[in-house]
Amino acid sequence: MQHIVKSGETLSSISGDYRIPVPQITMANSLANPNLIYPGQLIEIPGYPDPNTLPFTIYVSLTNRTLTLLKNGSTVKVYPVGVGRMLHDTPTGKFIIINKAPNPGGPFGTMWMSISKIHYGIHGTNDPSSIGKYVSRGCIRMYNQDVEQLANTIPIGTSVTIGP
Repeated sequence: MQHIVKSGETLSSISGDYRIPVPQITMANSLANPNLIYPGQLIEIPGYPDPNTLPFTIYVSLTNRTLTLLKNGSTVKVYPVGVGRMLHDTPTGKFIIINKAPNPGGPFGTMWMSISKIHYGIHGTNDPSSIGKYVSRGCIRMYNQDVEQLANTIPIGTSVTIGP
């Protein structure tokens, strides 16, 4: 899959977001100097499928506090979610699902799915009353049965767009 370098990103920060070591990214892109990347540059991220080849996509609306699952561009299901509260905004932009971890414990409910932004993910909750509200530290919270259904449906590499 390809990542478009954003202003302020370094190869190290991109490596952290995708959990792929810098040397692997450097080799996959034949970069002579990994310190010389620029905004707008396409960086190949090894190990993930091209999201455009997958049938599913996710759109999260922060304003509506919903997560929409689409298959080949058609809505499959709309889920209510909890999102970041003041001072802990949910990041906006285009990401992918990079891993899934069942039963992460604590406030993360019964499923955790990391997105390609370090420290952020889509997860269940141990507080169902928080769904539909601005309450998280930036992650996207779902009812446990919803996040399990979603995790069982989508593959690693699924595109996640988070917008207003």
